[in-house]
Amino acid sequence: MRVVKYKKRNIFNSKEIICCFNARKMKPESNWKERTLEDMEKEEWGNADATDTGLVKHIMALRKVPLSKFSVEDMRRMIGQQFSLDYLVPLALGTLEENLFAEGDFYEGDLLCNVLEIKPEFWEKNRHYWSVLDGLIRDRLEEIRERHIGVEIFYSVKD
Repeated sequence: MRVVKYKKRNIFNSKEIICCFNARKMKPESNWKERTLEDMEKEEWGNADATDTGLVKHIMALRKVPLSKFSVEDMRRMIGQQFSLDYLVPLALGTLEENLFAEGDFYEGDLLCNVLEIKPEFWEKNRHYWSVLDGLIRDRLEEIRERHIGVEIFYSVKD
């Protein structure tokens, strides 16, 4: 696996950081938010049919929507299903940096809850994202727990 390192402006704290991406999966582009998941992943899932559930129909439709058009609820749904995390986690982190308890359709903090429930394997492969989220939540753990949002899965990955 070849890793590409490049400098980019950190949207989370306005400092220069080094971001690493697997060169086969994702190449940094300035217009990534204007692209769809289908386009970036180079994988079309087709269209939902009449027998698919509402969730499946919604997920399939979201794959055709530019990331810049995603709502908090759209991110929450896709991340909750563990889909397209390489692209949706950076988008969600930007939202959580602005409002840690951003709300989709269910309750304040439902996006954070789904992000914290991402499988440890993702965080182990994407330590830079883990570090950013850790920085956002570390000083607010009491507040997070008071809202009954679990951090155990996230912190099962060691710093």
